[in-house]
Amino acid sequence: MKTAAYAAQSADSDLGPIEIQRRQLGENDVHIDIEYCGVCHSDIHTAHNDWGGTVYPVVPGHEIIGRVKAVGSKVSNFKEGQLVGVGCMVDSCQTCSACDDDLEQYCENGAVMTYGSEDPILGGPTHGGYSDQIVVDQKFVLNVSEKLDTKAVAPLLCAGITTYSPLRQWNVKAGDKVGVVGLGGLGHMGVKIAKAMGAEVVMITTSPEKGSDAKRLGASEVLVSKDKDAMKQQAGSFDFILNTVPVSHDLNPYVNLLKRDATMVIVGALTPLPELSGGGLILGRKRIAGSLIGGIAETQEMLDFCAEHDIVSDVEMIDMQDINTAYKRVMDSDVKYRFVIDMKSLKS
Repeated sequence: MKTAAYAAQSADSDLGPIEIQRRQLGENDVHIDIEYCGVCHSDIHTAHNDWGGTVYPVVPGHEIIGRVKAVGSKVSNFKEGQLVGVGCMVDSCQTCSACDDDLEQYCENGAVMTYGSEDPILGGPTHGGYSDQIVVDQKFVLNVSEKLDTKAVAPLLCAGITTYSPLRQWNVKAGDKVGVVGLGGLGHMGVKIAKAMGAEVVMITTSPEKGSDAKRLGASEVLVSKDKDAMKQQAGSFDFILNTVPVSHDLNPYVNLLKRDATMVIVGALTPLPELSGGGLILGRKRIAGSLIGGIAETQEMLDFCAEHDIVSDVEMIDMQDINTAYKRVMDSDVKYRFVIDMKSLKS
């Protein structure tokens, strides 16, 4: 079916209007009218081909909130008019060990990402949420609570699960001292979620001016990583560190903050990292790990947790036609903390 969307046509072109094809409703499918879509830094990296391999035209967007328009004949968990979400994935093989363990993001045969993957039904690349409708297999559709501010739920589908999953997997609990490195789209969600889990949250940042905002979000303290004396005072005191910095950076100062047997999880930096001192790990049996979004079951768990604790993202609303300005502002770190597109603007 014909669908209005916005796409990048090349690595150096602005995004603009395009008409794309969505598949017809299958027996296991959910047809969703998209109301809101968050703007993730991954959208920008993909549009600009920063990671290589982008197939153009590309329609980004993997933080999708909308309402069910229709369901296939074998769909029983969703009904017309229901508020739902779609995150970073729209399919996986469903047969490998990762899928069996509800970890579809690590599918051994390659998860089908919401945009930029090979479309197993239509061929060509999958297209994301910068569009007015989408058809998705029911296994990859999420129930969204009506209790929350709907537009501000959208970034939970990526930023929320990216930070929730490692906090859950490493069993962060009440009383733990948790550091969150970097106060951006991911970091601000990490602070909110860790706080709701009962942790003592310390925002670790290079920017002292972010201190008041970090405390508003739930941090009890701000540690300026450029302050060597402050870093030394807190050495060996953290139970867990969530590192959201999206670019290459020196990990050694943060390793020094960990307690014995504690872990720092990297969720932002996909690029090569500078040399790491083995001694910092060996002398405290410390760990550095990575984490990628979360499986569908865990993403639903995260949405339910956020509904229970009244957690949403801090968002700034934009029209679809303002997406190129929004991209520039994200690259300039000029948003607190996520842009969300009101899809009514695409339909108008």
